Amino acid sequence: MNFTLRSRRTLGPDGLLADRAVTVVGGRIAAVVPGRMAADDHLDLGDLALMPAVIDTHVHVNEPGRAEWEGWTTATQAAALGGVATLVDMPLNSLPVTTTLAALQAKIASTAGKLWVDVGFWGGVIPGNTAELAPMAAAGARGFKCFLCDSGIDEFPQSGPRELAAAMPVLKAAGVPLLVHAELEGALTQAATDDVMDYRAWLHRRPPEWEDAAVALVAEHVEATGCPAHIVHLSSAGALDIVRKAKAKGLPLTAETCPHYLCLTAEEVPRGATQFKCAPPIRPAANREHLWAALADGTLDFVVTDHSPCIPDLKRLSDGDFLAAWGGVASLQLGLSSVWTEARRRGHTLADLQRWMTVGPARLAGLPAAGIAVGARADLVAFDPDLSWTVDPAELAHRHPVTPYAGRPMTGRVRHTWLRGHAVVRDGALLPGPPMGRTLLERA
Repeated sequence: MNFTLRSRRTLGPDGLLADRAVTVVGGRIAAVVPGRMAADDHLDLGDLALMPAVIDTHVHVNEPGRAEWEGWTTATQAAALGGVATLVDMPLNSLPVTTTLAALQAKIASTAGKLWVDVGFWGGVIPGNTAELAPMAAAGARGFKCFLCDSGIDEFPQSGPRELAAAMPVLKAAGVPLLVHAELEGALTQAATDDVMDYRAWLHRRPPEWEDAAVALVAEHVEATGCPAHIVHLSSAGALDIVRKAKAKGLPLTAETCPHYLCLTAEEVPRGATQFKCAPPIRPAANREHLWAALADGTLDFVVTDHSPCIPDLKRLSDGDFLAAWGGVASLQLGLSSVWTEARRRGHTLADLQRWMTVGPARLAGLPAAGIAVGARADLVAFDPDLSWTVDPAELAHRHPVTPYAGRPMTGRVRHTWLRGHAVVRDGALLPGPPMGRTLLERA
């Protein structure tokens, strides 16, 4: 628990620092100083970048009830290997969904002895559960998610203006945000193709106008209620101006995007490659560049994976039917590397990565300010930003190694991960247990 690390590339709260020694005592950073290390127990990281660990606030673990899709052990091991020290679990697709106090308590209980990283919890807003929201917030739910369209599972029905109007004053009083899957179903134009193995068949069925309309609706309710709201997995460039205008008014509206929208494009999706299917869909390359620009100017607040796995049969890999396949991208272990690969090409820095993948998510979830500074928790990652490698699904710790990143070249890889000063990953491999993760039930 007490040790010193040295790196010639240490990422401080205000940017990259040259040649620093970081001393950890009792799971917290006790000193960050230039020059030689004095402690006997230490690791010289050389040119590896020493960074605060990633915080991923959009993860579907699915336990209890659907652990065959993804469970606490595999998800949190994959997180640690990907440089994530804290994740926040979404209220679906577990059984029961996390829409009642009893369900939240069952989910917390299901984590016992299984967590390799720390875990927080989002609750859910569905029709008829308004009375459950305040008790769930008091019990540790960090905020609440709703769907403005069909969620894909019967247990989590969609919400509309009536549910937003009922829930948002309750959430404002509780001091927690509303998270919104922002798609409003509307009319469709004639399909580009009826071939279900052609990705365009799926892309056509989730047009960007659905997102734009939903984001506009959320902005209206934020202005009317004052309740903070957050748009999850924003993919439509058309919605960015709505977010910009809301922020210019001083409204508490934030938005995230995901690695698959920043790294992948509709044009490159192979025929029948349903591992690329998600909702909202991966859009064309021109749209992707608008998302990168919005990250750079602060319109988009941060990047999280939306790790949403299922059993392989539901992905319909055997017949490649995009319309019948379950939608969701599995990428928890690959978030940091995939985003850095594309960010570096565009001239972004490790400091940008820290802002997008640690500081921003921490702020949404009410977690302590993340960074390498005296007094901070020693959730740390040693990252090789220059290493080139290729994704091999066999190396993924996800419950099912089904991913659109298979065979994709990457730049930058996690070498070591520390959770509260405990070494969890060393030289790219999990260290023997026991798992040291905890549930996070208090807000900063």
